[in-house]
Amino acid sequence: MSSGAGSTGRPGGGGTEGARSGRSGGGLGGRSGGGQSGRERDVPGSLTHRVPDLGALELLLAVARLRSLGGAARELGITQPAASSRVRSMERQLGVALVDRSPRGSRLTDAGALVTDWARRIVEAAEAFDAGAQALRDRRDSRLRVAASMTIAEYLLPGWLVALRTQLPDTAVSLLAGNSAAVAERLLADEADVGFVEGVSVPAGLDSAVIGHDRLVVVAAPGHPWARRRKPLPAAELAATPLILREKGSGTRQVLDAALGGLARPLIELSSTTAVKAAAVGGAGPSVLSELAVGEELTTRRLVSVPVAGAALARDLRAVWPTGHRPTGPARRLLSLTQG
Repeated sequence: MSSGAGSTGRPGGGGTEGARSGRSGGGLGGRSGGGQSGRERDVPGSLTHRVPDLGALELLLAVARLRSLGGAARELGITQPAASSRVRSMERQLGVALVDRSPRGSRLTDAGALVTDWARRIVEAAEAFDAGAQALRDRRDSRLRVAASMTIAEYLLPGWLVALRTQLPDTAVSLLAGNSAAVAERLLADEADVGFVEGVSVPAGLDSAVIGHDRLVVVAAPGHPWARRRKPLPAAELAATPLILREKGSGTRQVLDAALGGLARPLIELSSTTAVKAAAVGGAGPSVLSELAVGEELTTRRLVSVPVAGAALARDLRAVWPTGHRPTGPARRLLSLTQG
């Protein structure tokens, strides 16, 4: 290839023809190389089709620095034929010869030297862009805000967060525990990155994924009459009996209400699973709790499980997040641990 200042033709073609082709197509955007259609070339502002990609520009800079196409290929981890093909493609795209190849090595044409100066500025801008994006990722990854309903917060999240700590030791985690309605409010107010609920349905404005399953069990202290029943408790009797319950908005209460078609006025209404369980153990009355919460009490006979007939008390455990904003970074990592 010619290395003179007039070397404006396509590789392998005459300079006059190349210059004429460039003028007829409206400058660099009007070349005919690269297999692009006229429609693609004519799209206003379509830099993707007119400007070489970063990989090609990095290759050109390496050739300029090393004065060797083969050396540049080795530095970038590609084969020499691949490097040659990329340079030829770039030359076709720009409509000018960029590199002269000879047995003594490779050197830039005058046009190639000018393009290399531009390429250096583009690559430096890309490096600044990458550094900025990494800073944003680092800021995102430095914290994780989790909102979870009480049962999940007390009995499942601690294990997940311990596992997450081994993977992301530098991520500061904050946990906001509340009922399912409160979890939805936190997420929609951008006060949490991911949430966990166990209600009947997904709160409005949130997407979800099922991460597990749970079962509600009716429990009573050993001295309660229900603890001595020989037959399952009818669902209608459970619905008509005042129970120790969580507050309205809790996932447990939502599931129970839906399963029974309504509930009697609560005997006692408390705001945490631990408080409900303590009241039941103390003999204040029967309750309905997650089997996750009462395993130890059932094993030690501080509470007795009461079978129920005619009510489906199973429920899904869900991860939730604002619609259209699937978790990323540490929140996504935590989700993977819940399903492991």
